[in-house]
Amino acid sequence: MVAVKHQSADAFLAAPDKRILAILVYGTDAGLVSERGRLAAERLAAREKPPGEILRIEDADLENDPDRLSVELMTVPMFGGRKIVRTTASRRVNTQLLKPLVESDLQGCLVVEAGNLKKDDGLRGLFEKSPTAAAIACYADEGAGLDQLIDEVVRAHGLGISTDARQALRARLGADRGMSRSEIEKLALYVGTGTIEAEHVEAIVGDASELAVERVVAAACSGRTARALQELERAVTAGEHPQTVIAAVQRQLQRLHRLRVGLDGGRSFDDLMRANRPPLPPQAQRDLDGQLRAWTLPRLTAALERSAYYSQRSRQTGAPDDLLAERLVLDIAARAAQPRRS
Repeated sequence: MVAVKHQSADAFLAAPDKRILAILVYGTDAGLVSERGRLAAERLAAREKPPGEILRIEDADLENDPDRLSVELMTVPMFGGRKIVRTTASRRVNTQLLKPLVESDLQGCLVVEAGNLKKDDGLRGLFEKSPTAAAIACYADEGAGLDQLIDEVVRAHGLGISTDARQALRARLGADRGMSRSEIEKLALYVGTGTIEAEHVEAIVGDASELAVERVVAAACSGRTARALQELERAVTAGEHPQTVIAAVQRQLQRLHRLRVGLDGGRSFDDLMRANRPPLPPQAQRDLDGQLRAWTLPRLTAALERSAYYSQRSRQTGAPDDLLAERLVLDIAARAAQPRRS
């Protein structure tokens, strides 16, 4: 029985107990959930000799093969170490599906990523009560955790950071690990050499509200409907105007459309990124690459038309802006989630 607290997660993941075969990573910080989910899979794979193979299986993969998750986890590997299956809690990947797997003698290892779960949630209880599983909580970085992230990225770029700059940066970050890392990476690229000063932070790092809208847009354009709606509710509750979200979705669709035109015209993604100004940090590039894989040019054209329709309605009609923003997010996420062949 292992319930890993937020502040103990890094120590736990540094050397997972060999008895642990299944790990649930959950919490309010979607970026940190993803980061720790990836790290958990890598650490579980690395402890095998030879190293295990990491597989990503999501809800869409179970559409035509509902038993794939259990087959991968229950099959004895003929060569190499255990298979490490990484997945996301969803409509199909739920407590009912995972319970017999977690409670059985797994031949592979399982890493599940989820949103915030209450103490009495069935999925959380399943992992916390099993002697061969663990549940890791992931909440927004603050204090020492945020300083550690800042130092990690700044040192990797060979830079220093002033006390004023650190304080300004801490005030703007922390709600999402992925977004925080991306913003610090962007800042480091902007400064280039020397020491990061407060004026650099003011010039390049977005505030918390901007990051909240970015999370809505990223989830919608990646086809993660439940996450997009969750982030939209969180942003609006925090005071963000729904029209801002609608405009941000439009801008991202326009960016994806330009990039898709370039890709379909024969240019490589790396080439398009090198030409982008200001340059995007590695994590932002990976996120953009992932979104592009979900979109064809005709689908992006249709999505832009829909976003323009909702934008016009938000300005010219009496319809509630929050309802329009929700419908747009649902529309875009559904289009992104469609198989590319359609």
